[in-house]
Amino acid sequence: MALYLLLLTFAITILIVITASRFLSTAAASKHRLPPGPKPWPIIGNIPHLGKQIHVSLQRFSQLHGPLISLRLGSQLLIVASSPAAAAEILRTHDRLLSARYVTTIVPYDIAELDRKAIVWSSNCNNERWKAFRSMFRNQIFSARAIESQASVRERKVAQMVEYLDGKLGEPVRIGEVVFATIFDSLSNLMFSRDCIGFESNSETAKRLKSLIWRMMELGTKTNLAEFFPVLRKLDPQGLRREMFRCCNELYSVWQPYVTERRERGRERFGVEDFLDVFLENGLDDDQIDWLTLELFSAGTDTSVATIEWAMAELMRNRRAMDKLREELKAELSQSLEGKPLIDESEVSRLPYLSAIVKETLRLHPPAPLLLPHRAQETCEVMNYVVPKGAQVLVNVWAISRDPTVWEDPMSFKPERFIGSQVDFRGQDFKLLPFSAGRRMCPGVSLATRQIPLVLTALVRSFDWCLSDGEDETELDMSEKFGTTLEKERPLLLVPSQSSL
Repeated sequence: MALYLLLLTFAITILIVITASRFLSTAAASKHRLPPGPKPWPIIGNIPHLGKQIHVSLQRFSQLHGPLISLRLGSQLLIVASSPAAAAEILRTHDRLLSARYVTTIVPYDIAELDRKAIVWSSNCNNERWKAFRSMFRNQIFSARAIESQASVRERKVAQMVEYLDGKLGEPVRIGEVVFATIFDSLSNLMFSRDCIGFESNSETAKRLKSLIWRMMELGTKTNLAEFFPVLRKLDPQGLRREMFRCCNELYSVWQPYVTERRERGRERFGVEDFLDVFLENGLDDDQIDWLTLELFSAGTDTSVATIEWAMAELMRNRRAMDKLREELKAELSQSLEGKPLIDESEVSRLPYLSAIVKETLRLHPPAPLLLPHRAQETCEVMNYVVPKGAQVLVNVWAISRDPTVWEDPMSFKPERFIGSQVDFRGQDFKLLPFSAGRRMCPGVSLATRQIPLVLTALVRSFDWCLSDGEDETELDMSEKFGTTLEKERPLLLVPSQSSL
């Protein structure tokens, strides 16, 4: 026991010495030119200042110290941009130098492996592999022609969602869970030409998938000590990296049989080209297919589900906006011969007030409040401050969206602000960046901008909705749960009834 305590004390001492030396050497090199920020504590830096709502804390620091700030998180240097001008400097002016990915310690693969098989989490977006992947996604998977050809799949999944909710009239339903099943199976059909979850599937595969995905989302919200002290990375003292690795391998085992079958039988067995066909045609191996599929499901599901749930919550709180949207849907969308509403993606994409609601939801509730972390590939100067090589760089789009110098009455849900406005979220307007900009802009933005309005239209047009517990709609709890994706703290529970439209 005494020997164990001695070894533990020695290890902690070494850790403190290494961390302190890194901290002091970095500070000495650039202390006069780093962006301003809160004074760090010895060794642990600004970790105690962040709290649970990190995006809110960073907003508060930017209000005190300016649009570009720096913090110390253990031995790590963090640079945060919190204004449109600062975001433009990071994502456009210095995009080449600041577009490397800061790979968080919970990602269960080393840098070299990620650079071989990832697009979102590849550490370097200037290598030939990343450029080839980006070209594949842009020109084959998410091209305008491909997006159009996939419309029938999305419409079919949304029709199945409506059919499922028809059987739930008068019963409380968790909007997030219903939307999750809809979008996940839309993606699985685009990926593998088959459902993976279903709305009421009791299969072991469906239960396992749901459990693994929610577990991975939960792991992504946990504080990881190895993130702040890289010398702990290999030790993984909390076991988070090992747990994430286990979840990844279990997920791979779900769709590996689909990949094997496709390799053996080819596309003729399945007909229409899907994402798996594209991967195989481009010569990807199983490891690359596994990881890219995981990135697609992660990025394509969580963000869209959160956005639709926030949109429904805002519409429940703002009945005037809900009524205005319903009037637009009734006036502009077609009816079937039986008088039932049709959900046609080509019609949905042309509705101005619906588009304004989606933009306003993405403004107030950006799905990735800090985007994904960048890393400085080289030391550069931003807004007259030094951003050292290796620093982690974030853009607080949540703070930008709530800045009264950028937006009039920013805390209010006002879709009308986008009617007649040219402001868009495709990476050119740096005051609205839910999908980032530059080299690291979300490759699936064109899919999300079709999927989100389509599902929202089906929910609003096909049913009337009320809260499940008699709560005053104007007092609906809108508390946030911070993580890689910004979710509602309390899941939205609503009761559908026959539509009055």
